[in-house]
Amino acid sequence: MLHEITPMILTLNEEANIGRTLSKLTWAKRILIIDSGSTDRTLEIVRQFQQAEVVRRDFDTAATQCNFGLSHVDSEWVLSLDADYVLSDDLVSEIASLRPAGNVRGFWTRFVYQIFGRSLSASLYPRRAVLYRRASAAYVDEGHTQRVCIEGEVKTLTNPIFHDDRKSIARWFSSQARYASLEAGHLLSLDKSDLARADRLRLTLVPVPVLMFFYVLLIKRCLLDGWPGWYYALQRSCAEAMLSIELLDRRLRSASQR
Repeated sequence: MLHEITPMILTLNEEANIGRTLSKLTWAKRILIIDSGSTDRTLEIVRQFQQAEVVRRDFDTAATQCNFGLSHVDSEWVLSLDADYVLSDDLVSEIASLRPAGNVRGFWTRFVYQIFGRSLSASLYPRRAVLYRRASAAYVDEGHTQRVCIEGEVKTLTNPIFHDDRKSIARWFSSQARYASLEAGHLLSLDKSDLARADRLRLTLVPVPVLMFFYVLLIKRCLLDGWPGWYYALQRSCAEAMLSIELLDRRLRSASQR
């Protein structure tokens, strides 16, 4: 089945990650890179892989960028990846052996979160539908990220993708500030009855960042992973703190204008 799949990757200054991601895609006839203006060595690294094709587009939203990418895919199947996703060898073998029935339109996959190459016991990263028939899929924006909507049956793959983002911590903080703004707007735009319990808790502005820190360390057992586990717990609590600050900032600004 591998020859029927086009991997699609969105990039913007991903020199710390893209080489590892592409090294697990050498089986592909064509790899589609949707780049939104990289100024580091990302495109130089991409050019080392002969089957990689770069299409340039300024970024507006994640869903629009992905849908634009889908319009440039000519294979039946798409493998949609972030630039910090690394396919496990077992997953590549599993995909190669797939013979999906006509009613199967996509596949979910789970993720193993890594910190500088070291796998964590668990994480908060959700499963995603990354492999799907192009004609059956379209993306919609959802907070700071995007979600693919697939018409038809979606099955689950057994083996994981590794999520291992090695960009600088300064870049991480910059991205999280943008994500917090988008996520706050998304949460405030929805009726509270439509929110998950965790999102309703976020809107109460209780000490979610503190709760998150101990949830990751103790409930998710990342304490057993040593310093990488502490690193991840601190990242998640910082991300929640930035969202709480964004929500509180909006509340206080609105109150001051009455």
